[in-house]
Amino acid sequence: MLSIDLEFQRGTFRLQAQADFGTGVTGICGPSGSGKSTLLALLAGLLKPRAGAIRFDGETLCDAGRFVPPWQRHFGLVFQDGQLFPHMNVRDNLLYGYRRLEPAQRRFELQPVLDLLEIGPLEARRPSQLSGGERQRVALGRALLYSPRLLLLDEPLSSLDERLKQQILPFLRRMKEETRLPMLYVTHATAEVEYLADQVMRMEGGKLSA
Repeated sequence: MLSIDLEFQRGTFRLQAQADFGTGVTGICGPSGSGKSTLLALLAGLLKPRAGAIRFDGETLCDAGRFVPPWQRHFGLVFQDGQLFPHMNVRDNLLYGYRRLEPAQRRFELQPVLDLLEIGPLEARRPSQLSGGERQRVALGRALLYSPRLLLLDEPLSSLDERLKQQILPFLRRMKEETRLPMLYVTHATAEVEYLADQVMRMEGGKLSA
């Protein structure tokens, strides 16, 4: 599905990653500063590698002569703080990417996502009126409604306390089981990937290993 062979350099930090990712959820664990978020940014097209290639479902997204920009890769990305639009209510946040898709591109619809993440009662609220856990569920719903080919999760629970993490993890498992969407889940918490992931990789000092 996803195959990478990458080199990236920024200052004294060097990332080297060579891997083939299967379907389901792949967990990528490692300490802060090991290159996990940098790897996701490279996959999303937010950064360009110094050398190497990225291929997804037989399509070359990046190599020596080609670079597909982020909006053409059609990957979803969920950050640790959700990054909701503060001037929009929950419904408009959820539908932001959905409304920019052609009808034939839409794999997920609003009501099933509201039901899956139990956020229907929040539709009229602004992000400032939500708890941390509610904001993350809305961010996950927005990413799903964009109908991505691959969902990249960058430490989505790291800003939450333990109680909220235990609330969100079951929703992530439901997403995995009900949507069958391939995901890369980056975290420093091994318990999260043990709960969610079908395979686990380790990032250490800029190097990725099984």
